[in-house]
Amino acid sequence: MYHASYLHLVDVKLLKQAAIFQDLDDGELARVAEVCREQKFTVGQYVFKEGEPGNRLFLISDGEVRISRTIPGSGEEALAVLKPGSCFGEMSIFDRSERSTDAIANTGCTLITISRSDFELLLDFNRDIAYKVLWSVVRLLSARLRVTNDNLRSFLAMSMF
Repeated sequence: MYHASYLHLVDVKLLKQAAIFQDLDDGELARVAEVCREQKFTVGQYVFKEGEPGNRLFLISDGEVRISRTIPGSGEEALAVLKPGSCFGEMSIFDRSERSTDAIANTGCTLITISRSDFELLLDFNRDIAYKVLWSVVRLLSARLRVTNDNLRSFLAMSMF
């Protein structure tokens, strides 16, 4: 499967690239680093599959991850290819939902991961971190909702002709 190990030294610059951690200072990022693990995946290996419970977030340290969905009768539809510094799977940490896509190692890759339980403990015991992270999530969700609304508006406009 995958190899997981505690990270003693996570590059805080890498953590800072993740939208949900961008407002944290170096000391706060160091606290986040304490709960990080490292996982390595080989090309083509699933990081997670659609429908699985989402219990951790991921940050790409090295390599690429393909986010895709399986379309019945058509096969795989790639939605995005994520590069180092990209964070994914973070929404399931907050809403405890199932994975809505597949995540597949597009190349051999090294991922930094934080489990939901570790993340919740981190936020419970570090109110300043919780405040900053939650505001970052609000901004991230608002931006995603705006894109979705724009896409829906464009789709509806095209479908009327």
